[in-house]
Amino acid sequence: MAFTSSPCLLLLLLLLLIATAVSAAPAAGTSKVPAIIVFGDSSVDAGNNNQIPTVLKSNFPPYGRDFYGGRATGRFGNGRLPPDFISEAFGLRPFVPAYLDPMYHISDFAVGVCFASAGTGYDNATSDVLSVIPLSREIEYYKEYQNKLRAYLGVINADTILREALYLISLGTNDFLENYYTTTRRRSQFTIAQFQEFLIRIAENFIREIYRLGARKVSLGGLPPMGCLPLERTTNVVDGKGDVCIDKYNAVALSFNGKLNRLVQKLNRELPEIRLVFSNPYFVFLQIIQRPSFYGFEVASRGCCATGTYEMGPLCNIFSPFTCKDASKYVFWDAFHPTEKTNSIISDHVIRRVLNVFL
Repeated sequence: MAFTSSPCLLLLLLLLLIATAVSAAPAAGTSKVPAIIVFGDSSVDAGNNNQIPTVLKSNFPPYGRDFYGGRATGRFGNGRLPPDFISEAFGLRPFVPAYLDPMYHISDFAVGVCFASAGTGYDNATSDVLSVIPLSREIEYYKEYQNKLRAYLGVINADTILREALYLISLGTNDFLENYYTTTRRRSQFTIAQFQEFLIRIAENFIREIYRLGARKVSLGGLPPMGCLPLERTTNVVDGKGDVCIDKYNAVALSFNGKLNRLVQKLNRELPEIRLVFSNPYFVFLQIIQRPSFYGFEVASRGCCATGTYEMGPLCNIFSPFTCKDASKYVFWDAFHPTEKTNSIISDHVIRRVLNVFL
């Protein structure tokens, strides 16, 4: 009798061991960060501008030719953007969809959503230039998203996601290049130093607002070396022949980044439980531009699309005979935006150096 019962006992013990191991193992797809939530401009816009009446769109070839399925989603590049790489690094989906994209629904947005709009800035006057979504409207979409998420998952589960999600904020370049240095409205009101302080106040109010709405893990992005964008180089006929960075613009980017960094330190002191980090792309981006061959690039002064000197949006299209065959050899995709390869390098740098605290 004892002999016949031992196999049953062994089987029972084995099942208990398996059950214990399964319960102790992390569930597939679990992450300390359950979702990526994105605010900003074309550096992170996954295609929201497709759904609004603006000329600033990129939902046509050759944009997106290296994205999944070669699809032009409205991302300003040949492939993925930093939030897409960051989402993948956190064990989530390898891309973050645009909130206004009708292909996606709240079930998709539960693990990541993008409210960004190409051409926008901290200053609402910046979004007016090309009739895009102002940052204030991005906040309204976020509130709408919160309500949909609570209806879909229930209040407790939804609020957990909203609290534990990683919020990415990336904008500011357009405030200077598209607004302050291009139109006269803000220049007649502010010196460049005053304008920076004006934007910092808006940035602070924005972060305080999303904090009030539940955000606790936040990455505030800095400005790139915007004087080295191909479009700015092209216009720099004073210091060079259209191939030299505009030092004044880079100096402004450095100054503004310093102010953003100090804002991060201030808010970390003042807002209980917030984990706010400053993701500064400036130096790694500048190094890529100055030493392209070290990173496997061949061209850093112009973009891959068309002539790469002034074209972006509708001017970067399939009718140009000059578009390069291999975008991985170029730092920039068009005259304003980096290639997928550049985005990947910068994202990896930020993940390892800054966002690793959330992993």
